[in-house]
Amino acid sequence: MGDHTVKRTATAAVLLAALATLTACSSSDGSSDSKPAADAPAYTITEQDDSGTQRTVRVEVKTADRIEDVFEDVAGKLTEEAAWFVEINCATGGTAKADNRLGNGRKSVGTIGAAGTGLADGETEFEAQPNPECPAK
Repeated sequence: MGDHTVKRTATAAVLLAALATLTACSSSDGSSDSKPAADAPAYTITEQDDSGTQRTVRVEVKTADRIEDVFEDVAGKLTEEAAWFVEINCATGGTAKADNRLGNGRKSVGTIGAAGTGLADGETEFEAQPNPECPAK
């Protein structure tokens, strides 16, 4: 019986070490790099899905300045397990696309998020449109 106790203790120690490593990795992915709300430029969330495995968040800004900071702030607040897709649009009529899109991002939360985005749990990815302008000139 003593031999089984040693094996269980060793197995538990290995599992705890692995869990600690995973926790450390997930906290350093995307979410820890998020800017605090006070640091991001002003934005308005105009739509946010609250159910399903793939969810969309639509955000409007009045300027294209620092839209990546806006994305990081929004993504930092998305904590429910899902594949999150963030659209950043110009509130006043941008020139990046006909639909005022300035940039697109995605965030993976949990295994469902990873499956839906192709990103590891907790990771984010953002891509601004080429030469986004807001307001339109």
